[in-house]
Amino acid sequence: MRDRSDAEPPADRESPVGHPVIRGRFAGERAVQFDPTDGKSLATAADTVGNFANNSVGDDDNVFMLRGAAACAALVRGTGSYKAAAERAGGDVTVAFIRKWARVHDLPRSIRQHVASGEIAPTAAKHIARVSGESRFLLAWATLDHDLTVREVRAAASRINDGESVDVALEAEGIDLGRMGVSLPPDAYRELRRRAALEDSDPGTVIAEALEADR
Repeated sequence: MRDRSDAEPPADRESPVGHPVIRGRFAGERAVQFDPTDGKSLATAADTVGNFANNSVGDDDNVFMLRGAAACAALVRGTGSYKAAAERAGGDVTVAFIRKWARVHDLPRSIRQHVASGEIAPTAAKHIARVSGESRFLLAWATLDHDLTVREVRAAASRINDGESVDVALEAEGIDLGRMGVSLPPDAYRELRRRAALEDSDPGTVIAEALEADR
């Protein structure tokens, strides 16, 4: 049986590993692409991971932290395992460090763009990445809508991984999943309220039904 910590994470991204789709949008020429099939690029990734682990990549810069995450993912793909990636990076880089940041890189683009923009802290993204499937989207959107702290995200992620539903896990942090504030143009606001009144419903239900019908 293979050690789970040594297994390669699923490649669920459409773009090549290390291709700076999101980072390029926010960083421009600062974005670096890592090619796990190229020896020179892999060496650059190893150096980047080493610097990242030593907090010298720019831990106050979300884009630089995403670069470190991309380097971790590229190193895993290039070496074949988390363990080999950690060994290639050298120094005090651990398997756990490689794994958690490679998972951040493998987050869906819709979530990563909020990390790059600073709306979701990279340290919070690490915990969102611990959650799988639709739950990670719900946790990410709740993080945005309720300005969750890293501690709250970590606690919710732990509860979800322990088997609790996302809404129950967030309720423990005082968060009502699905509640958000929106700003509408006056015409849209008037129409929303009109439909809700005619249907003897509430605005949230009208919006939910409209989105469901549009799927």
